[in-house]
Amino acid sequence: MENRKAPSQIAFMKMHGAGNDFVIIDSRGRDTVVTAKLAQALGDRHRGTGFDQLAEISDSQDTDFTLDFWNSDGSRAGACGNATRCVSDYMMHELGSDALSLTTQRGTLHAKRLPDGRVSVNMGHPQRDWSEIPLSHAVDTLNLPLPGTPAAVGMGNPHCVFFVKDAEAVDLPAEGPGIEHHPLFPQRTNVEFAHLIAPDHLRMRVWERGAGITLACGSGTCATVVAAHLRGLTGRAVTVEADGGTLQVDWRDDGVWLTGPTAHVFSGTLTPAFLAAL
Repeated sequence: MENRKAPSQIAFMKMHGAGNDFVIIDSRGRDTVVTAKLAQALGDRHRGTGFDQLAEISDSQDTDFTLDFWNSDGSRAGACGNATRCVSDYMMHELGSDALSLTTQRGTLHAKRLPDGRVSVNMGHPQRDWSEIPLSHAVDTLNLPLPGTPAAVGMGNPHCVFFVKDAEAVDLPAEGPGIEHHPLFPQRTNVEFAHLIAPDHLRMRVWERGAGITLACGSGTCATVVAAHLRGLTGRAVTVEADGGTLQVDWRDDGVWLTGPTAHVFSGTLTPAFLAAL
């Protein structure tokens, strides 16, 4: 896949959900085009388009479409809640529907548009066993043996959630990289810092594996609410204030639902010169 000849042109969309920004490439009806090299080049905010994650739409035999994710450093991302919501909004407009299903590495997910225009996606059930998250060995996932005693939750990708007095005061560039690469997380981890505003309200900031500081993180928001509820801090329906906006999480019997705004910022086409230089 990495050695195949690159296409001469690739159309894309730039979208965001609560400031969590994405490049979306629609590869339906053709071979997928995204490679690690392309993702890394596009993810450069000075020489490419810049994004937190890249999402590629492809055909699916069982659902409305398939969605794959890449980080800005060229690595793969197993899940991305806000990108899923953004693409689902785009696809619902195309399909003329207010609900759809899609295939991801996480499995089959379901999305819907609410009457107020916000988009919800069921991110599935949280992964709570150490081997599923995954961690390197068996530990108490709600009380990890790390300074600050964070919790670990899997939402199709690993998350390490810290509950602190003031998330605003956390030095993300100093704290995030070391935790992301800690040996306890064999696939690295996303890192969330949250503080309690009320039993149904959290403030959260995030360091994402492969991307660094982002203004929001959908799967991280879900993981933070799951951890907060299991710790007895909140209920199951929680509003979360991220750096880029507000998201709602509702942990129901059928999975963790993530709700929030979406925005299609612009569409464009990558030039032949840019692609030839990869």
